[in-house]
Amino acid sequence: MSQLLLDITPDWWPTLDNFVAGNNQELLAGLREALKNKTGERLFYVWGEHGCGKSHLLQAIIGAAQDVELPAVYAKRSVPDCTMVVAIDDVDKLGEYAQIDLFNLYNQVRESGGMLLVSGKNAPQNLALRKDLTTRLGWGLVYQLHPLSDEEKAVALAQHGISKGYKLSDEVIQYLLRHGRRDLPSLMASLDELDAYSLSLHRAPSVPLLKQIMQTELELK
Repeated sequence: MSQLLLDITPDWWPTLDNFVAGNNQELLAGLREALKNKTGERLFYVWGEHGCGKSHLLQAIIGAAQDVELPAVYAKRSVPDCTMVVAIDDVDKLGEYAQIDLFNLYNQVRESGGMLLVSGKNAPQNLALRKDLTTRLGWGLVYQLHPLSDEEKAVALAQHGISKGYKLSDEVIQYLLRHGRRDLPSLMASLDELDAYSLSLHRAPSVPLLKQIMQTELELK
């Protein structure tokens, strides 16, 4: 039986601790080590399909760096000025001038001993970007971010519910996995809608409430 834990839903932020790694344990361990140790490789490129967790990891790295008071910035489809820890999301969507900025930033970070984490949809050699930039991106550690299995998604959804202040029943999780969209961000968004709806009714999250939400979404399409 679902049980509502709190009356007020807390904010949720992507962190390294709430990232369900699945088959990406090596990448997660490498990122943690790079934050602690400046002597190893600190230039990372991660790639994978939409919804596999790229943005989560990039934002989590910036949050972890800021927690230990390192200058850090997260940018999506743009390139910031050089700082100690930089995360660039959606590199494949950078324009011509932004690609030049990232090429220069890469060299600056490499020389200064900073940390750079870049994400894209494809491996570096398959990106439709400047050749000199894709070469640079391939110099560091390159990881394909593998999507989670249904069992791992179930763990991530349960953890997300707890972080927002409620405990999900297995029935709710399994119904969402069977009938919801396949990518994890969409599944979590459905949980957030269920949370808000159940709170408005002063009821615990349940399969009937989830069905109502999903039916409303279908009618609005």
